[in-house]
Amino acid sequence: MVRKQKTALGLTSLFFLLIAFLTLAPVSPPTGYGATDKTYHMLAFAGLALPIATLQPRWLLFMIPVFAIFGGAIELIQPYFGRSCDFADWIADVKGIMIGSIVGLVLCLGIRRMKIARNLKVQSILKIHM
Repeated sequence: MVRKQKTALGLTSLFFLLIAFLTLAPVSPPTGYGATDKTYHMLAFAGLALPIATLQPRWLLFMIPVFAIFGGAIELIQPYFGRSCDFADWIADVKGIMIGSIVGLVLCLGIRRMKIARNLKVQSILKIHM
């Protein structure tokens, strides 16, 4: 497995664990910053999708449904942990997945373009000096 794949899996696994802990722990999200619970859901799931979208975009076709199922499963089991089940939270999760995927794909495209430009620059320098 190459470094990009390991990084994508590692970061995604970290987000999975963090989201599972924070959404199942019997604590309330921080308040007073002007953000709502739905904002936290969107940000968390955008962070979940971002590493895969940026580093391994071909995996998104498989991972987007996995992320959405994960968010739905959390909502379904939250009542067993003293939290409430809220369909709107799952919708926020899915929106976050889409936002993270889009941002990640844009970053991936930018990274690829920078690599291509750098390679072209190196090739043109080599031609001049040869």
